[in-house]
Amino acid sequence: LPRMSNCLPKLTTGLLSHRLGVLFILAISFVFLTSVMFYWRSEEDAEGQFYSWPTQFLPYLPHPTTGGPPPPPGDVFFVETSERTDPSYLFTCSVESAARTHPGTRVVVLMKGLPSGNASLPNHWALSLLSGFPNVEIRPLDLPELFAGTPLAKWYLQPEHQKEPYYLPVLSDACRITIMWKFGGIYLDTDFIVLRNLKNLTNALGMQSQDVLNGAFLSFTPKHEFMTLCMQDFVNNYNGWIWAHQGPGLLTRVFKKWCSISNIQNNMNCKGVRALSPEAFYPVHWSNWKKLFGTISSSELHSLLKNTYALHVWNKLSHGTKLEITSQALLAQLYSQFCPATYVKMKEDS
Repeated sequence: LPRMSNCLPKLTTGLLSHRLGVLFILAISFVFLTSVMFYWRSEEDAEGQFYSWPTQFLPYLPHPTTGGPPPPPGDVFFVETSERTDPSYLFTCSVESAARTHPGTRVVVLMKGLPSGNASLPNHWALSLLSGFPNVEIRPLDLPELFAGTPLAKWYLQPEHQKEPYYLPVLSDACRITIMWKFGGIYLDTDFIVLRNLKNLTNALGMQSQDVLNGAFLSFTPKHEFMTLCMQDFVNNYNGWIWAHQGPGLLTRVFKKWCSISNIQNNMNCKGVRALSPEAFYPVHWSNWKKLFGTISSSELHSLLKNTYALHVWNKLSHGTKLEITSQALLAQLYSQFCPATYVKMKEDS
């Protein structure tokens, strides 16, 4: 018993030293693993900083979520019918904002000026920026192939149309209804800033004002009968010498025939095709486009855009107006929130 009493302190001391040693090793291991994880995270953040998803959305607009059900089928399409391959800030913002709000959807940019085949893209900052988004694809616009097999194929091959004063806008009108008929999905003009996901809108278009529809936004399933009627009207009632006759005028005519009505009402749903209220895509009327460049408070912005999916900027009217990008102008605030990579470039260039 005395011997056991003498050994007990030594045993206790040995066990204590052993435990302290184990705890020391565990602590060192924990610090090492934490350092490695922090380094990896820092590297990931550094690599993705310029093209990272926005973390600060306006409070009334939903942030895109991940891990949920896959988005409905269908791509988002943008079209450039001129030969330009140097996208503007607004063009770039349109595509970037669409890519950010549709992270699980392919965003296809079709440009007539790009060479066919596998040629590399022209060296331009906007094309490089947009190519950095994993869901953006920039492709040549092959017009004969696009119109093949549709009523517009013969129209496109008639060279006299190229002498008309509004040929490029009319060509864009022709492309969008053909894309919707052939492929379905979502079409957007390149002067939109997209504020939220559009995939829950199907067989829909927007009213730009009372009793007038606009095709700057279209969302349809492939081979939809409404788009078939639009292509037929495009050819049968063609007049390229009247502004908007082949665009808003055409869509308004076809919708009224489709519904057998004389006046279009807000949010009218007729035989599965819906005419959305102006606030959905055109909350700023074309006659009031200067409001886009004026200072606006957050509460006013909230009130204006609380029911808006994407804001149309009316580039035909506003393109020559200088925007103070660091100001509290309506457009400047939206650039910073919904196309932050474009916003950074604009600030650098200014």
